[in-house]
Amino acid sequence: MSLIGVVEDILNSADIALNGSRPWDPKIKDERFFKRVLGEGSLGLGESYMDGWWDCEKLDEFFFRLIPLNPEEVIKNNLKLKLHTFKAIIFNLASKPRAFTIGEKHYNLGNALFKRMLDKRMTYSCGYWKNAGSLDEAQEAKLDLICRKLRLKHGDRVLDIGCGWGSFAGYASEKYGVKVTGITVSREQVELARKLYSVLPVEIRLQDYRDLNEKFDHIVSIGMFEHVCYKNYRKFMEIVHRCLKDEGLFLLHTIGNSYSNVTVDPWFEKYIFPNSMIPSMRQISESVEKLFVIEDWHNFGYYYDDTLVSWFKNFDNNWDSLKDLYDERFYRMWKYYLLSSAGAFRARNLHVWQIVFSKNGIKGGYEPIR
Repeated sequence: MSLIGVVEDILNSADIALNGSRPWDPKIKDERFFKRVLGEGSLGLGESYMDGWWDCEKLDEFFFRLIPLNPEEVIKNNLKLKLHTFKAIIFNLASKPRAFTIGEKHYNLGNALFKRMLDKRMTYSCGYWKNAGSLDEAQEAKLDLICRKLRLKHGDRVLDIGCGWGSFAGYASEKYGVKVTGITVSREQVELARKLYSVLPVEIRLQDYRDLNEKFDHIVSIGMFEHVCYKNYRKFMEIVHRCLKDEGLFLLHTIGNSYSNVTVDPWFEKYIFPNSMIPSMRQISESVEKLFVIEDWHNFGYYYDDTLVSWFKNFDNNWDSLKDLYDERFYRMWKYYLLSSAGAFRARNLHVWQIVFSKNGIKGGYEPIR
């Protein structure tokens, strides 16, 4: 079978037609696309899109249909993919010497980019759209949901591991009267967060979680665990356990995988989130054995679809004010990142979990909050 025939068979199974007329049908502009995709898998698919070798009116719909088929199985003997997995097994990609890499390569891309893409508080994680009509409302609802799940009360001292631009720290301090210490590995996030919340009892540090050694009433980590990697899960949980007071709660907000893996998609590893991976339920539960009681496990990954589409609309609508800072290839890369991710969550291939832990179990039980 020809290379074109192989690709056509895969796409036809997903109700996708090469050069078709529907919004999710890809238009091939360079015949080298077929060899590149079959030879390099998802990395070749993403890079060929960045290079303009193919286009698609609705990338999110394309991936919504394609992802459930697991097309990588067709090229599972690809040597590059095997090496990618082998590297993650042998090396600790999120070791302490590498801790600041994700900050430098992703979160330091420029505050101007994230200001124009995110909500007014610059919350870079899934919103909670249950009763929300806008991105701002969805993110406020998510932040409030976390505060209520942690049972915050005035005067509590809270640690935020991976605080971003301080959205949770600012919200929790404003609305619940708590003192928040936030840590991040991004210098640009530290600089802006300190300015935004200088009048509140909020402390923002440039710090790796492995350097923590102090007590807090409650601990939260929102959208940071994806950068910890499986070799460090137990160490992460031991540090949280050490820093959490005996009666405190720990809330982990993370993207989740339906199965255990040790790598992230090769294209995402190279261009978006280096040294990262998505945890499974088993990997998380094994990491907390004899440390924590799991009080609540809430999955609302279907809301990430709405969040990512909103981010893309903001990014796209503000591109004229950004294109002097980034080139056209960056635009295509960022579009591919946001909309392929939206398709993955729409297909329920990925999840968003909020997990509440206690050290000794809540007396009388923990009442789930939704």
